[in-house]
Amino acid sequence: MSQVQVSMRDLLQAGAHFGHQTRYWNPKMDRYIFGARNKIHIINLEHTVPAFNEALELVARLAASKNKILFVGTKRAAGKVIKEQAERAGMPYVNHRWLGGMLTNYKTIRASIKRLRDLEAQQSDGTFERLTKKEALMRTRDMEKLERSIGGIKDMGGLPDALFVVDVDHERIAISEANKLGIPVIGIVDTNSNPDGVDYIIPGNDDAIRAVKLYVTAVADAALYGRSEAGEAVVAKNEFVEEAAAPAAEAAPAEAVAETAAVEGSESSTPAA
Repeated sequence: MSQVQVSMRDLLQAGAHFGHQTRYWNPKMDRYIFGARNKIHIINLEHTVPAFNEALELVARLAASKNKILFVGTKRAAGKVIKEQAERAGMPYVNHRWLGGMLTNYKTIRASIKRLRDLEAQQSDGTFERLTKKEALMRTRDMEKLERSIGGIKDMGGLPDALFVVDVDHERIAISEANKLGIPVIGIVDTNSNPDGVDYIIPGNDDAIRAVKLYVTAVADAALYGRSEAGEAVVAKNEFVEEAAAPAAEAAPAEAVAETAAVEGSESSTPAA
């Protein structure tokens, strides 16, 4: 469905194939490793290309159905681009620090979001100006702290429908919470990382800024395509085709049984040589 796809050349130019030093590898990533060069593991991009494009298809389908994909990347190489691209795609994000319980204790997070909104309203309606300088400063700092930690999810409106994670080892708490709630996880997984808990594994360099920018921008593009009229039309068409094909699929076993019986009957009636 998605018109957004990445190519082998895109990934090579971004350095997505360079893994970590061989001594830091995670054996669970062995199947995705092509080999080693100068004691650096090389990721087999023949696995990465189809895996990434499958993930982009999922993102486009979810976005077309008005679902939310939570972008997660809190380390320095990812924080800035996560915020920029998630905002461009109209998706929630966490780029500063993952607070324990962001998903599994969402009621508490919702209370913090309400507090942030109240402070924003007070700032805009002039309430801060009527406070003492000390009180106004305290509230401003409180608001800025909340904005850093939960500003990216204040418009999420509930639990997300999927997580897109850069560096799965760094964001292990987020993945664990998503797993507990049955929320699918799309993750960039480097050669030193543990792929457990990641539903859509994208083998790739999770440190190079160019590579991270490529991943995050492509996911944002897929979300925007899904939300476009073209994306929604493709989803609607696919759903119609699936519904129309369902009766035929149900009838197929009966036809197959009849055909098998006819073949067996003709074989049993054939005289032995």
